[in-house]
Amino acid sequence: MSDYIFLFDMDSTITRKEVLPEISRRINKLPEMRALTEATMRGEIPFKTSFLNRVKILSDISVKEVNKIVAEVPLNPMIADFIKQNNERCYVVTGNLDVWISGLMRKLNMENHTYSSKADVVDDRISKVVSVIDKELMVRQFVQPIVSIGDGDNDSGMARRADIALGFGGVRNIAPSLLRNIDYAFYQDDKCAEFLWKLL
Repeated sequence: MSDYIFLFDMDSTITRKEVLPEISRRINKLPEMRALTEATMRGEIPFKTSFLNRVKILSDISVKEVNKIVAEVPLNPMIADFIKQNNERCYVVTGNLDVWISGLMRKLNMENHTYSSKADVVDDRISKVVSVIDKELMVRQFVQPIVSIGDGDNDSGMARRADIALGFGGVRNIAPSLLRNIDYAFYQDDKCAEFLWKLL
C-alpha cells in the first residue's frame, strides 16, 4: 500500500459544474460571474482578487440557500466514489467559502478533511471574507507524498508541489498553466478514478 494522500480541487474536478456560476444563475447574474470565472481560470486575474469580486456578486443571496444549492450540484460519480471510499487519505482543497460548501463536504464525508477560504456570517449573509486560501502554501504543510487533482490556474501551485500531479478536463479545459505542471491528464471521470485506485 502506498503512502500517498490525495488532494482534490472541488469545482469541475469533484463537481460536474462550476459552483459560483451555478449560484449566480439563480439571481440572474450569470454573465458577469462567468466572465470573471473564465478570466480567472485562464490566469488573467489573480485568484484572490477575482474571488472577492465573485463573492460580492453573490452577496444578496443567503448563506443557507447557497449551501443548499452547492450540496445539490451534480458530482463526477467515480471521483466522488473514490473520495468517499478513501476519505481518510483524501482532502478537498478549494477556494470556495467554508460556509457555502459545508453541506457538500458532509455528503462526501469530508467535513474534517477540507481546506477552504473562510468567511464570517451575520444574519445569514456573508459579512466579510476572512481568508482566501493559497493552495500552494496549504500543500507545503503536508508531510506525506501527495497526489494532486485539479483543472484550473489556481491548482498549478498545488501541482508543482505534488509528487504526482493530475489534470482533470472532464468538465472544462485544463488551464494552460496547469497543463505545464502535471504528469497526467484525464478527460473522463472513470479513467481518472481508475488511475487513482492504482495509486493506493
